[in-house]
Amino acid sequence: MEDRKSSLEIISPGLPKELDILSIFDKCILPEDSFTKGIISNVLCKDQNADHVSFNKVLFKNVKFDNVSFKYLDLVDVRFENCDLSNVNFSQSVIHKVEMINCKMVGMNMSESALRNVLFEECDGSYALFRFLDCKQVGFKNSSLGSADFYKAKFSKVAFNNSNLQQTGMSGVSLKGIDLSSCNIEGLGVTVADLDGCIVSPEQVISFSKLLGLIIKR
Repeated sequence: MEDRKSSLEIISPGLPKELDILSIFDKCILPEDSFTKGIISNVLCKDQNADHVSFNKVLFKNVKFDNVSFKYLDLVDVRFENCDLSNVNFSQSVIHKVEMINCKMVGMNMSESALRNVLFEECDGSYALFRFLDCKQVGFKNSSLGSADFYKAKFSKVAFNNSNLQQTGMSGVSLKGIDLSSCNIEGLGVTVADLDGCIVSPEQVISFSKLLGLIIKR
């Protein structure tokens, strides 16, 4: 687990060793429904739309989400493993002590959510919406975030390790103290002000030189 955390002290989900099987997606989830201490595995979650749903100490494993909107979601001590969360709407949610491991998150909407102690590892978050995200103690590791949108997100102790940030939008995001040196940042959408204090590799400086209007002579 230490390798997953990298240099951040991310608190892992506090899942019990034994979890009861939760069979909840064979019915309509209602607003403010709450589910706790269980495992949901090898199922399809389809055509669900409910606000203020909460999951506490729940493991999602091999779950596919299709046409799902859980706005104002409350996730605490939750792990997603090998799940397909493409195009789900988790906007304006509270997400604390959560791991997403080897998940497909293409087009996922987490805009305006608050993330605390969250790890994304081996995930595909291409085209995901992270606009106005509030992140603290959040790690992205070996993940693809190509063309994702972090417009005006707030970062505090956020790490990007060996991740794809091609064409990722980070306009209005302060990257001070954020280390992008191990990432592919080709076409990263930022301004000069956004990059103030950002940690990059010598090779990446050349990519960012266009923002400064510099011509590199070789």
